[in-house]
Amino acid sequence: MLKQYLHYKLSQKLSPQQIQLMKLIQLPTQAFEQRLKQELEENPALESGKDQEETYEEEFDVNNNDLDNEQINADDINVDDYLSDDEIPEYRLHANNYSADDEQKTIPFASGTSFTQHLIDQLNTFPLEETQYQIAEFLIGSIDDSGYIRRPLLDIMDDLAFTQNVYTDKKTIESVLKVVHLLDPAGVGARNLQECLVLQLHRKTQTPNTALATNIIESGFEQFTKKHYKKLLQKFSITELQLKDAILEIERLNPKPGSSYSNNSRSIEHVVPDFTIKITEGELELSLNGRNAPELHVSRPYNEMLKGYKASKEKTKSQKDAVQFIKQKLDAAKWFIDAIKQRQHTLFITMSTIMYYQKNYFLSGDEQQLRPMILKDIADKIEMDISTVSRVANSKYVDTPYGTKLIKEFFSESMTNDQGEEVSTREIKSILEIVIAEEDKKKPLTDDKLAVILKEKGYPIARRTVAKYREQLDLPVARLRKQL
Repeated sequence: MLKQYLHYKLSQKLSPQQIQLMKLIQLPTQAFEQRLKQELEENPALESGKDQEETYEEEFDVNNNDLDNEQINADDINVDDYLSDDEIPEYRLHANNYSADDEQKTIPFASGTSFTQHLIDQLNTFPLEETQYQIAEFLIGSIDDSGYIRRPLLDIMDDLAFTQNVYTDKKTIESVLKVVHLLDPAGVGARNLQECLVLQLHRKTQTPNTALATNIIESGFEQFTKKHYKKLLQKFSITELQLKDAILEIERLNPKPGSSYSNNSRSIEHVVPDFTIKITEGELELSLNGRNAPELHVSRPYNEMLKGYKASKEKTKSQKDAVQFIKQKLDAAKWFIDAIKQRQHTLFITMSTIMYYQKNYFLSGDEQQLRPMILKDIADKIEMDISTVSRVANSKYVDTPYGTKLIKEFFSESMTNDQGEEVSTREIKSILEIVIAEEDKKKPLTDDKLAVILKEKGYPIARRTVAKYREQLDLPVARLRKQL
């Protein structure tokens, strides 16, 4: 039996304005400029730049008796809430070091022939029948940015039938694929790494080294990838020097032939620092990118419309509709200006706290000087939520004397050394990276040996922790670091 009940409860929910503010805080400088541009386009009551006209100082009061069925009180539309009674509003007094006189440098879009079109242009030089050309064109369209065809040929055969109305068999597709393998760059159209390397070796001038390298890839690929060099020496009855020369030939090949071309057609990502840290007479100075502090004001026509409505004795229906529209836009403009001011304050106070927390690092540039720091450490100091600090750290960059850094890189967990002091895990990773770089590559150190070395240096960590840090540094296991 269904019954209805009334249930009361208290809950906390973010208002739409708070959600929008969080989104503004998360935006980096370039994205913020796009958001600002969008707001200026959507809200005619908001304008950028300096406004030379004096603001309307008198309180805008609407007589309730003049509005018939509409209820707009003086409290609803109070110009003083939106416009300062000073000649220059307070938010226009902020320093802005990104002036209109600065050179505007735009990032051009990269143009040129796409990777797929580059391959099709080459395909046109081969004498192919119509069906063969359709198959070859479809195969080229299946090549990814790395230069590989990742899909099984049987799936491609089905797609040809359903989408291109081309009915063929696997043997025909394989014969056409051999034509695709003749295209540049060498190795394009391969179905796996082994085939890619073999295709490139066949293109090279044949020497004893390339012949041995081809033989190793074709017949001993598994032993080669696992660096079982002793098995390769026995299998091919060769000397260690011959194997070393063959491996050198293989290392010169390109495992991603498509990337050498496709990357050239992509625009380079430019990072605009949101903050700048400088060292002046031994002291740190922090500044917020001036592009985060735009000058905004309410447009002049809106001031004139408000003055005209107040001065008119008879209020028409169209005037009442207009003043209601103005109220909505003024509310939005006032909120957006306040939100930008709050965004500036939040960004500056968060980064300032991070800077002084990691003062030793910013003065020296030595990563081993980075203190253990988590989001809660900063959130507690600035008395804000952890999510707010996260939004600032995950998407913002700071220009330091040691390069442009992503702010979240300064955060790390802590660990206690043998002297009972808390050290950053980044310090341990840095030492681990140095130890691996200086090891004997003929006999690379295992994770157990690395754990012993770190313990001797004062960092007692377990082998599994060493393995975790090594993987985070994108360093392979000892066997795969081995060299002849």
